[in-house]
Amino acid sequence: MMKKVAICVVVVLAMIQLMVKPSQAVNCVQVDLSLKQCVPYITGTAAEPASACCDGIKQLKGQVVTTTDKRDACNCVKKAASLMPNVKGDAVSALPGKCGTPLSFPISKDFDCNSIP
Repeated sequence: MMKKVAICVVVVLAMIQLMVKPSQAVNCVQVDLSLKQCVPYITGTAAEPASACCDGIKQLKGQVVTTTDKRDACNCVKKAASLMPNVKGDAVSALPGKCGTPLSFPISKDFDCNSIP
């Protein structure tokens, strides 16, 4: 019985997360999911970003509306990049342009996210 209750709680929390409007909050899970298909390109194992990667960039662009969203997403990208030592900085910064989806904040592991207006 306890397992069923725990599963129901997890399902309800997941549904609540999905119901949150993008401009209400951006978290690292959302950012990571949006960009996970980009890993082969930013680590140099793929010459071009996959279409799923570019779809994730477009999705991320739609999620980051406010200054807080932009700063949060920027910090999530920096955090993820710090966990992957083989990330190519040039590939990361070129990603939005390669996908034809410029973001309103830079993607870089060295950028000061607090300077985003």
